[in-house]
Amino acid sequence: MKKIWFHLDLQFFASKKGVGSTKNGRDSNPKFLGAKLADGQQAKTGQIIYRQRGNKIWPGKNVGQGKDDTLFALADGIVRYTKFLGNKTKVSVVEQSK
Repeated sequence: MKKIWFHLDLQFFASKKGVGSTKNGRDSNPKFLGAKLADGQQAKTGQIIYRQRGNKIWPGKNVGQGKDDTLFALADGIVRYTKFLGNKTKVSVVEQSK
């Protein structure tokens, strides 16, 4: 009598369904741009008046512009925003007489 040998090979599938990845879930840190001093407020030398990207507001008298386009006071005084050339805005610091 012949013996019959056979090998049973069972293949099982994954028990969990594959989960797709999402393209959401990232965000950049806030940059806190915009006006730091309003029209009529007191500014001290070196104080930041306006943080911006590009020239949204232009520097006027007694106002300097940093390499990241931040506007800051070059002298103590009162902050004044004025319109020029139609739709552009300029910020100046008007020194007070003592």
